[in-house]
Amino acid sequence: MPPAPVPASGDGLDRAKLLAARYKAAEARPYLASALYALTVVPSRRVGTMAVDRRWRCYVAPAFVDATGVGELAGTWIHEAAHLLRDHHGRADLLPAADRHDRLRVNIAQDCEINDDLLADGLRLPPGIVEPRLFGLPAGRLFEEYLKDVPASCPHPPDCGSGAHGLPAPWDLGESGATDGVGPVEAEALRRSTAQAVRAHARTRGTVPAGWKRWADEVLEPAVDWRRALAGAVREAAAWAGGAVDYTYRRPSRRTAALGGRVVLPSLRRPLPRVAVVVDTSGSMGDDDLAAALAEVTGVLREVGAGGNRVTVLACDAAVRAVARVSAVEQVELAGGGGTDMAAGVRAALAVPDPPNIVVVLTDGHTPWPPEPVSARLIAALIGPDAPEPPPWAETVRVPAPR
Repeated sequence: MPPAPVPASGDGLDRAKLLAARYKAAEARPYLASALYALTVVPSRRVGTMAVDRRWRCYVAPAFVDATGVGELAGTWIHEAAHLLRDHHGRADLLPAADRHDRLRVNIAQDCEINDDLLADGLRLPPGIVEPRLFGLPAGRLFEEYLKDVPASCPHPPDCGSGAHGLPAPWDLGESGATDGVGPVEAEALRRSTAQAVRAHARTRGTVPAGWKRWADEVLEPAVDWRRALAGAVREAAAWAGGAVDYTYRRPSRRTAALGGRVVLPSLRRPLPRVAVVVDTSGSMGDDDLAAALAEVTGVLREVGAGGNRVTVLACDAAVRAVARVSAVEQVELAGGGGTDMAAGVRAALAVPDPPNIVVVLTDGHTPWPPEPVSARLIAALIGPDAPEPPPWAETVRVPAPR
């Protein structure tokens, strides 16, 4: 595609140097050329170094360009393009609310995901960049995996803009900015064309880093977005449960005053949904499967407003081994290791004094189920590609096992 337009001069930005660095980056990594040239340059003295927004506008600090060599600028171009190619802002939108609004930690985790690949690829980056080894973390992970281990402070806190962490930045032009940028449909087309270029380059030259190969495979052969599917299923069930109403005299209706206090009318009450999570802890479930799936479900439940002590977690193999009302995944005890009977876990979840509206069952599917529909809405989160189908009256979400 043709290069994106460059704003007029007069802002102190050394365009010749900046664009020479982009040319160098595209020449060194030709499979990224389309993405690099799709970025629109926007000079800004408000940004620290370089940053991007959701519309593929690249905000550049003139002072940063002056102080940085062409080689390091080329690496920075690729770094910023990687945020957009990997859809970091879209993935950040799916994080639990508490994590999503912590832009510093999200950005650090995202930089860890990118920079380990770029450094392994031999690219030069400016001093002070963030990489996993600074925090004692292994390379090769996704930013969602790094996030839980990223500290709240960092010696060189990055801000790569709303195209990375997803939150508005002070320098953003917004939707009505002077430069239109790239829309969502064109952005997705750019990701696919870049992924195809990565594959073609790997076939003909065999020099594409493993991180980019994995990314291309995920773009061109996407797995089901189970996190979004599970979030949608739980939100729908929560809305259904939260829609139930009852009458209460604890808070009289506002219409009581119109009757002169002679008659007290009840008001309508809309209760919060009660949620139970039944976790299969039988011998066929690995620790990584349990930890990954439970962490995701905990985030979804927190997102739909069922946090605090309203989430009951039951560990179950052939029988229920542990029951706890939790507000964080660290409070869960995953006892078990024997046979499998999720029907027992569902019965136990429904037998508590204040039974749930929603029951989420995390299992590999090799289990008996209740013989008929239960009184709560049941969501079966099936872990692994070979999990057999649950009963047709259960809602099903398939969860890929961790690699």
